[in-house]
Amino acid sequence: MVIGRRFTIPRAALGRVAALALMAGFLFLRIWDPVPLENFRLRTFDFYQMIAPRVVTTRPVVIVDIDEASLRKIGQWPWARTRLAELLLQLQRSGAVAVGIDVIFSEPDRLSPGAIADAVLEIDEATRDRLRSLPSNDEVLARSFGYLRTVLAQSGQNDPTIVPVDDIAPAIAIAGQDPSRYLVNFPGLLANIPMLEKAAAGRGLFSLRPDQDGIVRQVPVVMVAADKIRLSLTLELLRVATGSNALLIRAGDAGMRSFVVGGVEVPTDGNGRLWLHFSPHDPARFVSAADVIEGKISDGQLAGKLALIGTSAIGLLDNKTTPLDPAMPGVEVHAQLLENILTGTQLKRPSYMVGAEVVLALGIAILIIVLVPWLGARSVLIIGFLIAVTLSLGSFYFFRSRGVLLDVVYPLISSFGVFWTLVFVNYFNEQAQRRQIRSAFAQYLSPALVERLAQHPEQLQLGGETKELTILFSDIRNFTSIAESYKANPQGLTQLVNRLLTPLSNIVVENGGTIDKYMGDNVMAFWNAPLDDAAHAQNACRAACSMLAAVIRLNDELRDAAVKDGSPVMPIAVGIGINTGECVVGNMGSDIRFDYTVLGDSVNLASRLEGQTKAYGAPIIIGERTNLLVEERFYTVPIDIVRVKGKAMPERIYALLAPIGDGFQDDGLKTRLEELLNAYRNKEWSTVTRMLKQSKAGLAKFGLSGIETLYARRVRHFRRSPPPQNWDGVSDATSK
Repeated sequence: MVIGRRFTIPRAALGRVAALALMAGFLFLRIWDPVPLENFRLRTFDFYQMIAPRVVTTRPVVIVDIDEASLRKIGQWPWARTRLAELLLQLQRSGAVAVGIDVIFSEPDRLSPGAIADAVLEIDEATRDRLRSLPSNDEVLARSFGYLRTVLAQSGQNDPTIVPVDDIAPAIAIAGQDPSRYLVNFPGLLANIPMLEKAAAGRGLFSLRPDQDGIVRQVPVVMVAADKIRLSLTLELLRVATGSNALLIRAGDAGMRSFVVGGVEVPTDGNGRLWLHFSPHDPARFVSAADVIEGKISDGQLAGKLALIGTSAIGLLDNKTTPLDPAMPGVEVHAQLLENILTGTQLKRPSYMVGAEVVLALGIAILIIVLVPWLGARSVLIIGFLIAVTLSLGSFYFFRSRGVLLDVVYPLISSFGVFWTLVFVNYFNEQAQRRQIRSAFAQYLSPALVERLAQHPEQLQLGGETKELTILFSDIRNFTSIAESYKANPQGLTQLVNRLLTPLSNIVVENGGTIDKYMGDNVMAFWNAPLDDAAHAQNACRAACSMLAAVIRLNDELRDAAVKDGSPVMPIAVGIGINTGECVVGNMGSDIRFDYTVLGDSVNLASRLEGQTKAYGAPIIIGERTNLLVEERFYTVPIDIVRVKGKAMPERIYALLAPIGDGFQDDGLKTRLEELLNAYRNKEWSTVTRMLKQSKAGLAKFGLSGIETLYARRVRHFRRSPPPQNWDGVSDATSK
């Protein structure tokens, strides 16, 4: 035995250990399946569809299109429902088997005779009574459902308060376990008026759930809405057309497996979705609704087929993005789903496919680890290239010949990652350590501080210094309501917060600030440390104004995206509090973990000022010291003297409007508000009311209408309950 001998791992073995560790990481990556990896995989499948789109050999579905020509002939949408009754009658005469209506009639028809009688004032009572005696358009439409088996559309809603008045139980039978917790879930359900719901042969959801990038690739055919399992519009249409009393769903431990319709079993994924094999947009699928009503379609064009009534009119905003088309009418997506099911051409991604891809990746990685020491990097690189070509061609073969989606991206990424790790392990190890150190510090320190610490690592010790700083707190208003709207999509909420915090953080750094920390949706930053900044208050205020502009841009992007995919959007607003004062700044914490941060009463006041933005309806509130330092460079107006919670001394607070020279003009608002506040502290309520009226337009111009509301409410209160004689005019903030 040799005592004291150092144990070292041979270089080749170190490379193999690193490669195996990397492969373990890739296994975890596949289990985690982050958005970028998923996007690579989905884009690959999209590429296959673009190379080999589905070839249409038969058209069992016809789209009765409310197109631009129909709107020109019949009039703007919505039409009187008697028109739709005519349409159903013509479809029945043309030999259609069943029809699905890709429109929701959630309110009574405003064009019904009785509604017109109530709306038009200048008609005689006899005419009014005659109109009221006529059947409503909804009754006419409900009776028309007797012409042809009709399925109505419903829509899943994220608002649980939206539920049908008289919910009709779906016609579903389940074999196996209840798959509800695996299915796409909508807390609420928007349905048609009860008269139509009861008269229809079926009801199904037309809700689509695009992937992260907004592209529709998978369509849920079985969903949960308002706590009940329901079928999609297309699947319900198939059930009704085949005369089935109930559609059979098969489910197991991992969720849904398949559904049976017309004696044919169709497999789904565990979440009740089908992968669509798209064909390009096909005008031959469409007939104009106006032509159907006028009887202008050719014989046999609808005979023996399923019909879907929907729209391609641009103004009705029902377009979806697919792997083949940037804007395909939503009703055509439903039609393609029906074609996929009826012709058995839907794509398949069995549950065992992920395991097969992992085994494939492991096998290739082990082969590379074994071969590199024997054959050398160049030979293995050639072999790896051949393996990549074989994998790619094999994956496309499975898609083309069997409609099976085999992910080739993950095995390629993992195998090439293992290869390059083996070849350059030592070099990459050194560089990775350096990047890791810089990345770790960059998580919570400004770039200037990272460079300073790189030059002077001895500064990484506990302790701090006292100096004047400007502190900024930013917080999303009504974040709880926003979070609740994302209850069914927590990942979407994370993405939204990141989309907001990223530009706000960049603005702080670009204006010389140091980001202290993130607290949920809150950002804390400070200026004048670690590097001196003589204009720290001005830079903080400039950053705050830029942050508001960034929020406006983000809201525009969210609004555009919502219009594009037809989803609701809740605008984001932020409140910003800024204060300047002496603080202790430095490395705070313990011997094993510490952060570069600030402490002090001025920090607490900045946080309290941010909390008051909602009470005063002002996006940016600054303290008295900050105002003194910036009033020559920024438009500011006084709004109150307030004693915030936790402080005994009152503080004059100001609303920050904009930098001087940005096109804003004060228009005398500052002078009027100073007079208003003086009158308020002197209990001159009439003068306060008069000044509020004079300041109303100016306050609204700068988004400060909340101040008018606040002082008007205070005046009403003090007129009923006057303040005591020794009242100092200071407002006590009751909340943080």
